[in-house]
Amino acid sequence: MLKMMKMMVVLVLSCVLCVSADVLHEDIAVTGCSASDGEDMYGLDGEAKWYADFKNKKGVLTVPDFVGIRFEEGVYKLAEANLQICKQNLDMTLHDLKNPPVQLDAPSSPMIYPRDYVELEVKNTLICHVTGFYPAPVKFSWTKNGQNVTEGTSVNVPYLNKDGTFNQFSRLDFTPQQGDFYSCSVSHPALKDPLTRIWDVEKTLPGVGPAVFCGLGLTVGLLGVAAGTFFLIKGNECR
Repeated sequence: MLKMMKMMVVLVLSCVLCVSADVLHEDIAVTGCSASDGEDMYGLDGEAKWYADFKNKKGVLTVPDFVGIRFEEGVYKLAEANLQICKQNLDMTLHDLKNPPVQLDAPSSPMIYPRDYVELEVKNTLICHVTGFYPAPVKFSWTKNGQNVTEGTSVNVPYLNKDGTFNQFSRLDFTPQQGDFYSCSVSHPALKDPLTRIWDVEKTLPGVGPAVFCGLGLTVGLLGVAAGTFFLIKGNECR
């Protein structure tokens, strides 16, 4: 019954492609809509390749050029047509079922992690990820040292999980500085209050204590070997 309720709000088409007997890849296409929003995207192995940006009326390729993936201009026009069909089907389904209540699934607590190894004064990207929510999307917000941040932020389109829920990422470009701390908050209709996770630059930087300890231990060990060798030679000379 819950799956049926979800399909009434978002109509999803998906495809799984097996490349060979030895290597399995999942190639997915998702078309979904609500009364006020829509989604049309293509993905491979859990990563989005292309999605329709209906607000700016264009298709967005999310993979680097060297991958060699190309989409024709007509793909976005097809996405717009699919969106209209989806909304018509949604209206008819809701009418026939007399507008049943929507099943809500709350997102997991956000996970924050840097894209690259963290070094002070070196540009990096923070990634905030949530999963397990329905319907899509969630709303992300970032802070730096307690102040709201919008510059350098981006959000990907929601990605469909195998259980019918969604996962989604937000990114924040930043330059790590000593003492800075960041937070990512997620809002969703299933949540009474936003979920927030804090990320601290100092707690992520590698500590110098273990390195110093290991260096000191190595120095003492080398001195011990040298002393042992010296006394061994002296002992042989005495004979």
